[in-house]
Amino acid sequence: MLIWINGAFGAGKTQTAFELHRRLPGSFVCDPEHLGFGLHRMLPRGWRGDFQDIAAWRQGVHEVLDSLLRGFDGTILVPMTVVVPKYHREMFGRLQESGHDVWHISLMASPQTLMRRIRGRGEGRNSFAARRLEPCLAALRQPDFAAHLETDDLSVASVAETIADEAGLHLAPDSGSALTRRARRWWTTLRHIRFD
Repeated sequence: MLIWINGAFGAGKTQTAFELHRRLPGSFVCDPEHLGFGLHRMLPRGWRGDFQDIAAWRQGVHEVLDSLLRGFDGTILVPMTVVVPKYHREMFGRLQESGHDVWHISLMASPQTLMRRIRGRGEGRNSFAARRLEPCLAALRQPDFAAHLETDDLSVASVAETIADEAGLHLAPDSGSALTRRARRWWTTLRHIRFD
């Protein structure tokens, strides 16, 4: 099974994917951003735009996920913002058409909550994430990107548990103190800071 966790920047996709991974034995987090940043490194700076606009990225993501779904026995967790319906169909839709067990959810939150989260990870109002916030939210409200999960008042653990329930998965109990959970979230954030 594959779970594609979509959402605007700051919605909690990566945190949720790693919370699911921690509590779902045999799962794997496959982050398509790595392929995108790899493609960026292969291009001159002036040619770098949104890597999702590169057909090779979309084809590559589809091929990697298709291969994993054919050979990997656990749950594949994909935290990735995709707001162009055509791109979503090229990757996620093709996986569905191939008969794979795939599930998509868009994590939603108010612009105020998202800006607070974006600032909390050290980005300002002029960052890529902040500038894309409103267009992402508008696009994700389209039917192509249903089901939606409002996360404003939910903890990362609650979001993961809701997704697992909807997808019919059984998570291990949430363990550790509040301090341990906070440290895990910070560690996940630090591991995913991008410098390119």
